[in-house]
Amino acid sequence: MDTGRWLASSMSGIMLFLSGGAGLRSWTCPFLLLLTFWSSLPASAKPDSLKEVTDGDWEKIMTGEWMIEFYAPWCPACQQLQPVWKEFADWGEDMGINVAKVDVTEQPGLSGRFIITSLPTIYHCKDGIFRKYHGARTKEDFLSFVDEQKWKNTEPVSSWFGPSSFLMNSMSALFKLSMFIRRCHNYMTEQLGIPVWGSYVIFGLVTLFAGLTLGLLLVFIADYVFPSRRFSSPDYYQKKQSMEQSRLIQNQDEDQEADGEEDDDEEEEEDQDGAWRRQRESPEGQGYPDEALRKRAVASREEDEEES
Repeated sequence: MDTGRWLASSMSGIMLFLSGGAGLRSWTCPFLLLLTFWSSLPASAKPDSLKEVTDGDWEKIMTGEWMIEFYAPWCPACQQLQPVWKEFADWGEDMGINVAKVDVTEQPGLSGRFIITSLPTIYHCKDGIFRKYHGARTKEDFLSFVDEQKWKNTEPVSSWFGPSSFLMNSMSALFKLSMFIRRCHNYMTEQLGIPVWGSYVIFGLVTLFAGLTLGLLLVFIADYVFPSRRFSSPDYYQKKQSMEQSRLIQNQDEDQEADGEEDDDEEEEEDQDGAWRRQRESPEGQGYPDEALRKRAVASREEDEEES
């Protein structure tokens, strides 16, 4: 309603009732007009006392005091807790505490960051220190937990498993990836009409290709950052060439030695044959079989070698 029009109508009403001379009516009229004025003004919207935390703004809970509920819309226990949690949130501003909720179906990153294994799960946070709430789930218990500072009797979450640690950041990324894969699977099976086994085959091939690519990339990075000392040495190839030459010379020497041994064996056999022939042709060797003559020739040669 326009202010000028309201003032004009108000003054007209006041003059009309004052001119009537009725005492009771003269006091009632301004009250009714004032009530009409306030009802005509636009009502200011009261801010929602129950806050929502998402993957994009979760770091705001690292400052101040918070009570955070992790829930899912399909969870019966969560549905029973919602009215109580809303009433508790209405008291939060008076107690100087922020009351919030997190839908794990919409915020999978926070579900992994806080390792939510059961629903509903409630956390208390005071200046970045988190404690898991294990008490009764009534408004009075929530209020006494905060007002009487019962959270001091609860062991805080280790810094290794804190939501801002490297481990929990990795868990958050893993949960986001799993949710992304699930949505891709639903899209391929429901929207594109691909059978379930076909979706599994596609994900298997993508995983295999990604693993091979990542492995090659890690090998290249390792070779670049930590090159082998053997290959990085400036005289490596010279040493390698010299080693190959020495190996070749050694093989040649071994071949020559082997050839020399074969020649010696052949000469020895020729000497034995010559000695056997001489004994056979000699008058002493006549009348002896060939085998006996050969043995005598070998024995005499061995005696000559021992004497030499």
